[in-house]
Amino acid sequence: MKKVILYTMKGCPHCTNLKNNLKENNIKFIERDVDKNEKEYENFVRITESEYLPSFVLLNLSEKTLERMVPDKNFDTIEEATEKIKKFIL
Repeated sequence: MKKVILYTMKGCPHCTNLKNNLKENNIKFIERDVDKNEKEYENFVRITESEYLPSFVLLNLSEKTLERMVPDKNFDTIEEATEKIKKFIL
């Protein structure tokens, strides 16, 4: 089983664009608002050394793998992020 956990923030246009792209591609994701999940996000920031949003986790429960993806390190555009998620899901 594969899961996408998306860290977002209200008022973030890049977050909205990524969510819209995922919805348009029928990709399910779990959204974590950083204001509501502050401790979880703080841990994510500590591990990735990045506070940029949107960020996401690609979790493969079958293979017991987890990849943390952040802007400017793992992807440069919302379209590139969407493609990485699509490849992961397929």
